[in-house]
Amino acid sequence: MNPILPGAAIGILGGGQLGRMTGFAARTLGYDVHILDPDPKAPGFAVASLAITAPFDDEIAAARLAEHSKVVTLEIEQVSTVTIEAAARFAPTRPGATAVYTVQERGRQKAFLAANGFPLGDFATVDNADDCAAAVQRLGRSIVKATMGGYDGRGQVRVASAEDGRRAFSTIGAQRCVVEQFLDLEVELSVLVARSATGEVKAYPPSRNHHEAGILVWAVTPTGLDPQLEQRARELALGIAEALGIVGLLAVEMFVTRDGRLLVNELAPRPHNTYHHSERAVATSQFEQLVRAVCGLPLGDTSIVRPAAIHNVLGDCWEGRTPDPAAALTVPRARVHLYGKASARPGRKMGHLSGCGDTPEEALHVVQESFRRFNGLP
Repeated sequence: MNPILPGAAIGILGGGQLGRMTGFAARTLGYDVHILDPDPKAPGFAVASLAITAPFDDEIAAARLAEHSKVVTLEIEQVSTVTIEAAARFAPTRPGATAVYTVQERGRQKAFLAANGFPLGDFATVDNADDCAAAVQRLGRSIVKATMGGYDGRGQVRVASAEDGRRAFSTIGAQRCVVEQFLDLEVELSVLVARSATGEVKAYPPSRNHHEAGILVWAVTPTGLDPQLEQRARELALGIAEALGIVGLLAVEMFVTRDGRLLVNELAPRPHNTYHHSERAVATSQFEQLVRAVCGLPLGDTSIVRPAAIHNVLGDCWEGRTPDPAAALTVPRARVHLYGKASARPGRKMGHLSGCGDTPEEALHVVQESFRRFNGLP
């Protein structure tokens, strides 16, 4: 396979922060960037020479993007597979429609994982309130999630009884939900896998992650956990990427339970919030790696250069106050990454802070202190 060389245009379905940061990486390598997004103020448009404002199910717009691009990738999995197929008539789409179709709906994703023998917590897929109630009755304390969308804590309800499950299904308002048995967690991990159009595959060192209310607060690498556990996590993620036949990136979120089980939580076929520290910690950032993978260039080194961490900055930071990015930068080894979004609202990811240190604990302290100063706290 001949690589797609710098100077060519890369089309990106999605112009959020992931599309924006992928676009920056593509520009650094010498590629042109084209982006399609429904939001006329999408932050990714700032780096695109061709900006198409259109819904993610607009086949004509997707075809236009692909006609002007040598390859098309994505930064969000909630893109119609019909749209991906329309783009594929004019340029390679990486990842392809089949992988995206499998991952983008939680019921299909879990069925794929179970069918291929990958470890999961107990779950049930339901399509009405009565079945949801019965599933909660069987599973006990659970989380009910919409099968489409619903990331960052949205479209999810914690339940403890059958009646809770019945109400949750109606509250979420989805046609289909997954009921996941509540797990007693020791730690949350993720592993990012890059798989090139040439078949070359590389896994990043695991990231240790902390969520609150379903939203990532911070992530750090290396994890400081048992090396054998880390190796199991990398092998698990590599196996899933191969089974999916993904071309591009695949983030595999995992749980480690208190009784020692390593279980798959969710998949994402794109750059991932838990690997924003790859720009500081690893020889090749996830964004550059995505460009390399979809263009058929040699994949970059995934060795850790030094420990690094990130802390998310949400729209809540603008509630009743004005954040202070300059103060955040007074912390040695801290950087501020703001996404250029037009408006802030609670729960919306507006940026992140990154930091590095001689140890994972030091890197994490850097971003936590930087976040404190960002919010104007003494």
